[in-house]
Parts: sequence; structure tokens; C-alpha cells
Amino acid sequence: MDKRCIAKEYLGETGFSYTLSLINGKYKMTILYTLMEFSVVRFNEMKKYIGEISYKTLSSTLKELEADQLVHREEYPQIPPKVEYSLTERGKSLIPVLDFLCEWGENNRL
Repeated sequence: MDKRCIAKEYLGETGFSYTLSLINGKYKMTILYTLMEFSVVRFNEMKKYIGEISYKTLSSTLKELEADQLVHREEYPQIPPKVEYSLTERGKSLIPVLDFLCEWGENNRL
């Protein structure tokens, strides 16, 4: 078996790098976890659940996740406005990864 040579490889071309580009960010994994746990969540509910996140950061992070097709935004035409967020099928495909992270955390908590 040939040994891989780091001089011939580039991290940016790996699946790991691509995945990280989608979920990297201070709150992206937290938002994905929230939607995994509660399925459909309104903006203010998520803000309250996460706590320390600002409205601006939550809004921009949700927009990024939506642009990457991990989160679906459903807006209802009513007053006051009602907006709900949920995972897309693509976002749901991350659930096994999130579940494993949760399990690892429970098993390795100090």
C-alpha cells in the first residue's frame, strides 16, 4: 500500500474542508442542533433558546445556512409576521453527525 505524501495533497480539496465550510462558524452547529432537536422553530424561540446570540448574528447565520441549503425558511403572510425555520433534507443528512457529537460529549464530559 502506497503511503500518502502531504506535499502532493491540499486540504481545500477534501470532503472534510467542504463540510467545514458549511458548518464552520460560532453558531452554525448550535442552530443545526436546535433544529434537529425541535424540528420547526420560530426566530424568537431560537434566540431565547440559544441565549447569548444577538439578533443580527442569528439572522445572518440563518441566511448563510439557508443559502447553503441546510435550513428552510417558511414565511407566513400575516400580521405580526410569522417565520419558521426547519432543516432541509440536506440539513437532515447531518443528523447522524450531530447525534454522534452529542453522544461523544455525553461519554467524554469531564
